[in-house]
Amino acid sequence: MGYMAVTWRLHGLHERAQAMAKLNFTAGRVADFKCEAGKAQSFLWDTTAPGLGLRITSNGAKAYIFQSKLNTQAIRITIGSPSVWNIDKARAEARRLKVLIDGGKDPRQVKADGLEAAQVARKVKKAAEAAAAALVEKHTTTFQQVWDVYLEERKPHWGERHYQDHVKKIAAGGIPALRGTRGRGVTIAGPLHYFASMPISSIDSETVEKWAKVEGKVRPTSARLAWRMLKVFFQWCSESKKYRDLMQPQNPGKTKKSGESLGKAKSKRDNLELAQLPGWFEAVQKLPNPTVSAYLQTLLLSGARPGEILAMKWEDINWRWGSIIIRDKIDGERTIPLTPFVSHLLAKLPKRNEFVFSSFQERADTIGKPHLAHKQACDAAGLQGLTLHGLRRSFASLAEQTEAPGGVAAQIQGHKPQSAREKSYIVRPMDFLRKWHINIEAWILEQAHIDFSPKPAGLSIVQRN
Repeated sequence: MGYMAVTWRLHGLHERAQAMAKLNFTAGRVADFKCEAGKAQSFLWDTTAPGLGLRITSNGAKAYIFQSKLNTQAIRITIGSPSVWNIDKARAEARRLKVLIDGGKDPRQVKADGLEAAQVARKVKKAAEAAAAALVEKHTTTFQQVWDVYLEERKPHWGERHYQDHVKKIAAGGIPALRGTRGRGVTIAGPLHYFASMPISSIDSETVEKWAKVEGKVRPTSARLAWRMLKVFFQWCSESKKYRDLMQPQNPGKTKKSGESLGKAKSKRDNLELAQLPGWFEAVQKLPNPTVSAYLQTLLLSGARPGEILAMKWEDINWRWGSIIIRDKIDGERTIPLTPFVSHLLAKLPKRNEFVFSSFQERADTIGKPHLAHKQACDAAGLQGLTLHGLRRSFASLAEQTEAPGGVAAQIQGHKPQSAREKSYIVRPMDFLRKWHINIEAWILEQAHIDFSPKPAGLSIVQRN
């Protein structure tokens, strides 16, 4: 045998001997073990735990491994770095893997099954926690909490007055106020405050019926509006992914008994007849508070809602172009003409603050809705049952008796167009509305026996008996 052949044979034997080197692992041997020069990796095997080996790569990375055979197929599994696994733990892991092999189980599959089972367990736990949280939410989420979210979401789609109506209906009350407190000195809780602290999931039809039975006896008009709001709110909840699971299967507000308890709003017919106009104007103009007097006359001659006139600000009046911006509770705002007589009334009012019909009381921005003052004027004129809203109704009725085109008064008052033609084809510019609004105002003043003529030097009113 030649020299080279002997050399290569010895080298092969050395490789096999090195590859199968077995020693009792100690900390020193593990630490001193190095990769054989020229090789990508080298191995050292433990004599204590069958199958446990230490692998080192040419870059010095060490790892405990386990090697065995399963059904004649070689299996090698990395256990971990010696910096993490000490020798005893590595041996214990090797023995565990050996038991699995001897039992005919592939440790890799066992590990995969364990990971999958752990993942399933985590999912089950997470689902259970979510179900528990949902149950807690269902029994703790209150009507007030959801109502606040509802108002926040719907606010961009509503007029400011419509939004404020929703705020007032759930208000807790108890706030010191100068008026509208029925002698209590503080505001009264809104009709919907009854539900505020209740878990929304607990509100069923019986709950609403009980509420309606009480409110129908105390304040049916306010409660009817609150009931309509309530039904729409519950419908919104049922269509919301977040809240629909908190709701009863059927809309709790839509019950026949609730409607029976609250009753139907009676159609009001109070309005000023032609023959009553002189007496009404005379009595209103004699009221001791000129701001209240101007408010009532403006209410009649504009046809607006009582709250819309009360909310007027000086910035809403365009004196130059003769127009007023009305804060509409339905559409947000609309613009109506500033007629001569109304302009005269407003020009004489004191500018105490930003509101046109301001109050002289420091704690109030505007006058209250002057129901009592109006009743006093009506009593003096021999009129009974004429409400503030009746003045809005009077404008519509009186405008019908003029030659104004149909729909003009309705547009001024902020009523929705009724016909398809009105909705799609009729566009009335401000100049057109102003012309007919001035005519309506002049006709009403004429029927009231009021001579009014704007003059360059000023304006004058003469009451004609």
